[in-house]
Amino acid sequence: MAVEHVESLKHIEHVAQGAVSAAQSASSGGGAHSGIPEIPNAITLLSQRWHDSPWVAWLQHWENLVFAGLVGLVLCAIAWRYARRPSLVPSGGQNVLELLVEGVDGFVQRIIGHAGRRYTPFIGTLFLYIWFMNLSVLVPGLKSSTSSLNTTVGLALCVFGYVQWTALRAGGPLTYFDHLAGSPRDLVGWALVPLMLPIHVLGECIKPLSLSLRLAFNVFAEDVLLAVLLGLGLTAGLALHLPIGLPLQFLVVPLVLIFSTVQALVFSLLSTVYLALVLPHEAH
Repeated sequence: MAVEHVESLKHIEHVAQGAVSAAQSASSGGGAHSGIPEIPNAITLLSQRWHDSPWVAWLQHWENLVFAGLVGLVLCAIAWRYARRPSLVPSGGQNVLELLVEGVDGFVQRIIGHAGRRYTPFIGTLFLYIWFMNLSVLVPGLKSSTSSLNTTVGLALCVFGYVQWTALRAGGPLTYFDHLAGSPRDLVGWALVPLMLPIHVLGECIKPLSLSLRLAFNVFAEDVLLAVLLGLGLTAGLALHLPIGLPLQFLVVPLVLIFSTVQALVFSLLSTVYLALVLPHEAH
């Protein structure tokens, strides 16, 4: 009995080590070099087949940009398909698009006010783009570009530039500087300008940093969880002598759907709040 117990423990240990190895081997590209699990995508498979090809190396280098551009093209195709000839009685895809537009418009106006409708196209595009990129990891062969800081920093810089441009356009340079200086109206206020000005400038610069870090790390954690469960499922299938692995990754698909949507909403919500903060109070 003791010998059988030892053999069982050794077998369990062997399976556990195999699971870890499989989860790590599921990573490729950037993940393979860093040892971080990552679900192989189409570019990863191409690099394994044609590893000496210069165009495959180029695709690997710009992997996140390629998948982000692909998501953008899909969104443009969907919008063109259902918005070029809208019908008075919407149905199918047009109905879904109109529900999304109305939802985003109401979302923005509840934060900014009636004047917020002019910012609905920007916030709506931002939400749909991030949402589709977050969910693209669930499509075989694709990857969530938002799991990379390169993508999220670019998105955050777009928000930062749009917010600053909106502030300058809404109030002019003097109002913009007054906001950064802390709106001094008395002697104490003006005396605090040397302190308040760098604090406000630093705060404006921290906003895109916080947006990019929050989105990238949350989506990255979801992708790693999917990769680990995929590796464990493959290892379990081998240990049980199954023709295919156990689909353990499907256990967390509902969580990925929820958290990907929440992250897109949080990014859009904070971007809308940043816009509301720089607009004149009478516009709220």
